[in-house]
Amino acid sequence: MNPVLVAILIYFTYRIITGKDKQQQVLLACAYIAGAEVFFRMSKAYVFWETGKYAVIFYCLLGMTYLGFKRDAAPYLLYFLFLLPAIAVSYNQLTFDIDFRKSVLFNLSGPFCLSVAAVFAFGRKVTLKQLMEILNYMVYPIITTVVYVVLYSPDVQETISNTASNSNFSGGYSGNQVATVLGLGAFIILTRFFIPYKNALVQGVMLFFMALMAYRALLTFSRGGVIVAVIMALAFIGIYYLSGLVRGSIKPSFKLLTLVFAGLALWGYTHIQTRGLIENRYTNKDALGREKSDFTTGRTKLLEAEFDAFKGSPIMGIGAGRVKIYFEEELDIHLPTHNEITRTLAEHGVLGIFALLTLILAPMITMLQGRRNLLFWPFLIFWFLTIAHSSMRIALPAFVYALCLLNVNYESEKETALRRKSIAGSRAVADKRRHAPSSS
Repeated sequence: MNPVLVAILIYFTYRIITGKDKQQQVLLACAYIAGAEVFFRMSKAYVFWETGKYAVIFYCLLGMTYLGFKRDAAPYLLYFLFLLPAIAVSYNQLTFDIDFRKSVLFNLSGPFCLSVAAVFAFGRKVTLKQLMEILNYMVYPIITTVVYVVLYSPDVQETISNTASNSNFSGGYSGNQVATVLGLGAFIILTRFFIPYKNALVQGVMLFFMALMAYRALLTFSRGGVIVAVIMALAFIGIYYLSGLVRGSIKPSFKLLTLVFAGLALWGYTHIQTRGLIENRYTNKDALGREKSDFTTGRTKLLEAEFDAFKGSPIMGIGAGRVKIYFEEELDIHLPTHNEITRTLAEHGVLGIFALLTLILAPMITMLQGRRNLLFWPFLIFWFLTIAHSSMRIALPAFVYALCLLNVNYESEKETALRRKSIAGSRAVADKRRHAPSSS
């Protein structure tokens, strides 16, 4: 048991219990743990492997004991209930001591984390300042992660020899998850490029880490996390320009131009450092420049197997946690699934379709009801695309999904104070007129 992680968990628990703004304290605690989970794993600092997910669940449940939750969050309880019947399907086919614990509980820990986090966050109001603070708490441990990766990794030009995902450049850990975390970290800091920190020195340091995260994410040679981050960035920039936050100033356009040149420069530097192999990786070629037959590096076969499993058991599915066993029996492949969407279909059948539709439609309905969140679409994109290439192995996609359910107030503190003063004044005038003696 790692004493540092235990101290962190106790520290955030204390802040939630004693803090005045318990909602914000819960969100900060979850943000920090979700951002730090991969670092805990790669440095072997976890209490147990699923510490990150269960910590997020604990903090959200602790928050709900104080604050409760909204009735409108019921769809997220229904989402998890849709997944429970598959446990009964797999119960008689797996040995309880080993397979049931490792397969069923491991596969349902991610959906349970999402369900609890979404129920807690649904419809809660935060200011833009509070949202930025939450993102800061998420990015701080990601900065630690990228520093660890830099210190751990060998010299790039002397070590790199092919276009495969390389654990040497991801802290000795899964390149997929490291690229996902670093890509999200780079995106978070990119939002502060447009909504800057007040301190110029802090702004400069954070932009440096944004470039470093993007560079190290590319060096993992794991494309999923990088591509998702790019799509999120494009969505955010488009929404930012269309949201009314840009008021005809030339400054945002200059920032956009600067960002494009910085991105091209970063790609060029990475191209030189990898002797052109990074370009081969993203154009689906091997180290010799030959076209590869499968862009998905073998994952298409897994997807097809999961669809076959769904077609074989379309109503109840093959049972929770049984996709890996299905791969071994049907394909003789000893790999876990990478796609949470097709895994849900295979293991949960039609109920899995209902569960996925709930997750996709519920947040969109909240937007139609007038909730505002500048990061709604980037967050939703991150969740959907991340679980499509990396499943729900970490808490990050679950918590980021929950963040897209927040209702953000974009007024400054001064504007809020003036509006409240105006409302109070109007009420005072109305009360005075109501209690004034009649002229008759």
